[in-house]
Amino acid sequence: MNILVFLVPAALFLGLLGLALFLWTLRNRQYDDLDGAASRILFDDLPRKDPTR
Repeated sequence: MNILVFLVPAALFLGLLGLALFLWTLRNRQYDDLDGAASRILFDDLPRKDPTR
């Protein structure tokens, strides 16, 4: 039972730390362009040169 004296505050601290970091990512606009990032990674928008020319 004495270990709960250490584990409960540690769990609360880590939960609050995770919440604070999540709110920091929201404030810094980390989640604004989710679909755009996938499109930029998967698709090449550069024009291809036509090998017949």
